[in-house]
Parts: sequence; structure tokens; C-alpha cells
Amino acid sequence: MKQLINIYMKTIKKFLSVFAIALIGGVAALTVNHYFQAKSANYFAEVPIRNPASVKFVGLKSMLPENNTDFVNAAKKAVPAVVYIESAIKMQGEASYNSLWDFFYGPQQPNTVEGEVSGSGVIVSSDGYIVTNDHVIDGAGKIEVTLNNRKKYIAKVIGKDLGTDLALLKIDAQNLPYMEYGNSDGLQVGQWVLAVGNPYNLTSTVTAGIVSAMGRNMDMLPREIASKQINPIESYIQTDAAVNPGNSGGALVNTDGQLVGINSAIASNTGSYTGYSFAIPVNLVRKVVADMLQYGNVQRAYIGVSIKNVDEDMAKAAGLSTINGAYVDSVLPGGAAESAGIRQGDIILKIGDQDVNDVSGLQEQVGGYRPGDKINVTLVRNGRQMETLVTLRNMDGTTDVVKPAAASSNLVAELGASLAPITDGEKQRLNLEGGAKVAQLADGTLKDIGVRKGFIITKLDHQKVNSPEDVQNILHEKSGGVLVEGVYPDGMRAYYAFGI
Repeated sequence: MKQLINIYMKTIKKFLSVFAIALIGGVAALTVNHYFQAKSANYFAEVPIRNPASVKFVGLKSMLPENNTDFVNAAKKAVPAVVYIESAIKMQGEASYNSLWDFFYGPQQPNTVEGEVSGSGVIVSSDGYIVTNDHVIDGAGKIEVTLNNRKKYIAKVIGKDLGTDLALLKIDAQNLPYMEYGNSDGLQVGQWVLAVGNPYNLTSTVTAGIVSAMGRNMDMLPREIASKQINPIESYIQTDAAVNPGNSGGALVNTDGQLVGINSAIASNTGSYTGYSFAIPVNLVRKVVADMLQYGNVQRAYIGVSIKNVDEDMAKAAGLSTINGAYVDSVLPGGAAESAGIRQGDIILKIGDQDVNDVSGLQEQVGGYRPGDKINVTLVRNGRQMETLVTLRNMDGTTDVVKPAAASSNLVAELGASLAPITDGEKQRLNLEGGAKVAQLADGTLKDIGVRKGFIITKLDHQKVNSPEDVQNILHEKSGGVLVEGVYPDGMRAYYAFGI
């Protein structure tokens, strides 16, 4: 029995020894763990955690240029000088059936109805001169201008130019707010601009964008009308400022509030803005306006060359490091270029101190001069760069100023008609005092508006026409819309309208 007790006591002692050792180890472990947890907590509490990524608040300022361009002052200068233009024009309406023959075999002519066209314009002088697009007032009779202060005026057409799609109007007013000309040659791609106009009859609308490209040729303007060559100048400023129908003729403005272009067109499959708009450079606008005021019509200067854009092979053959310039495809005999020594195969690089990147750029630069002006032309020939002085000429090959009378002498020819006096029998039968009969009809204005051979013109804008000479004399004094009244040999009276 005593032996069993001794064994039991030894077991108890061994168990207690193991338990004491485990307890001491556990306490020690907990003590160490608590100590390091406290140190770790202190460490992370004292050291700030930083995000390695660059993070900033998102706000309006982050969407603007670094210099935080302010458009408010530019808009304040531009808005009062941009006007709303509304034109009354004659249009061809639905066909009318004047007889049973017309009903079965088709009408002989459509009805003439009155419609309205609206757009924008820019006041460029305090005494009421306004620049707009020619297509805004094309065919217009009455032209009404509404200022930003809602005052209304009837405008007179001072001049029109199909080759640049520009027109100059005049209203009888003084001390008007007007826009100062900027310098379109100084525009750079990426520069901020404002478009100011009246889209969808929403007057005084301002939108912002950047210059997307320079020197765009959209091939929009007519090349000829009847037998008259137009030779359009198309070198547009492309922007992404929102422009819509009604903005035509409005202002493209830099951030200093200066006029740098006249908004004219959009690239769109829908008829509304889809991302690209185009403006006529103000340097060309300024020259056209000055010509209309000084000479009564635009003085166009020509170098006397046929040109095309430079391609990679041309540039390589000429030793050029860039594919820029205008390649001289041919030289007009007896023209300004031939007299200055320019040859076929030359590549024109500069007009004055302005680089020429392509054909439209050359046309824009030359378009800023008049016949008789002398310009330095930088070109490359057989890998060698050289300069030559060119005296520009007019379309007739001279340096003379083209006078308005000479410019309008072909007005009747532009109508596309051969006019003849009416006979005594026609006077008696139709009860007429006189008139000008359309003896022959070719492609031209009269054919375009629906006039047929045999039509007798009796009035132009309510002025009596007794002879073909009267047509020339009346049109010589006219600009804008013209109302034509007359009668056909069967006695049917007709009315037409066109613009000059």
C-alpha cells in the first residue's frame, strides 16, 4: 500500500512540474506578444501612409488649359458686334397646272413663292458695314438686320464675291459696336477660339473650341457660272467649336476678342454640327472688304501657274526634307510667273515670309494681294532654293485695276440667254409697250430658275424693260436679289427671282 502511495505522489509531482513549466511558457509568450503588438501599433500610428499615385480633385479647372483661359471678356467684345440677318427670297414652289395639257403632260413652270433665309453677320466698322457670307443673302430681295440690342435695319448690298463666299452689307447707323481684325496667319493648331452667331434663330450664341487644322480645302464653292470662271479661294480654318445652320456669316474670335474668321460651313451627314466647322481666314476677309469699299469689286491677283500638291516623290526629287509646297505643273505663257522666270517643275515654298504647305495655302496667300503688287516667291529647282520677284497680274494678264463696269459687263452673258427686241405684232397681240425676248437659252441663271425660251422680260425689280439694252443697264446698277416679271407668247404671265 505504501508503495502505491509513493508511485501516485511521484505522478502528481511530475504532472505539476510539466503544468508549471507550460504555464510559465504561456505567460512568457503572451508577455512578449503583447510587447511587440504595442510597439507595432506605435510604429504604424507614427508613420503616415502615402498613396504612390498622383491624385487630385476633379473639377472644372482641370478641364481648362493650364493658364485657365477666360472666355468672358472675349465674348463681351464679340456678342454686341454680331448681328442676325434675315433675307426674303423668291423660290420655286410646287408646280401649277394652268391647263388640261399641263395636267396630263406636266406643268410648264413651277410657282414662285417667297421664303426666308437667316444667318449671321459681323459689324466691322462703327458706321454700319457688316460682313457676312454670300450664301446667306444669295437671291435676297429685302435684307433685314437685327442688332444685339434688338434694333432692326434694312441693309443694302455693297458687294458680293462668289470666289470667297463673302458679302459686304451697309446699314444706316452710327456709333455701333464693331469687331477689330485679328491676324489669321498667326493662328496655331490647338489655339482656343469662340464661334459667335445665331444658330437655329437662337440669337447671340457663343460656343468654344480649338483650331483643329489650317488651310482646309473643302471644294464647296462653284468653279464657274455660265461662261464666267470663278477661281474660288478655299483655305478654311477648321475648328471644333459647335456651329450650326444660322451661324453662317458669324464671327470666329480669338481669346483677345479679335475677329480671326467668318464661320461658313460644317462637315456633317445630318445637316447639324457633328464635330467640324470651317471659317474663312480674316486676313482674306479684310482684303475683300477693302477692295469692295475702294474699288466696288474684288481685285483678284494671279501668279499665272497651274499647281498641285507636292507628293513624296516630288519632295524627294527636289531634295526636300518635308512634303510641303505647291508644285508648278505648268506656266501660263506671257503671265506673271513666266516673266519672273518661274518654270514648270519648280516647287513654291514661300510667298513673302509665309510658308506654303499646299495648293490652298498658296491660293490664300496670293488672294491677299492685288494686280500690280510685287511679291517675293521662294522656290526650289533641281534641289537648289532660290527667290524671285513676281509682279502679280489680273485675269486679263495686265496689272490694271478691274473696274466695276468691266466686272459687270458680262452680266447678261451670265444669264445664259440671248436677248432680242420683240416685234410689233407681239406688242399688239400681248398689249406690251416693249420688252426683251429670250431668243436663245443656254446653261445659266435664267435656265436655272425655270425660264423657258420665248419668255419676254417686261420688268426687272419693277423697272420697265423696253429693250435688251435695258436689261444690261438695270442689272449694272443692281446687287442682291432681282425680281423678273414677264409674259410667254401664249399670254401666260410669270415671275422669277435670282441673285447677283
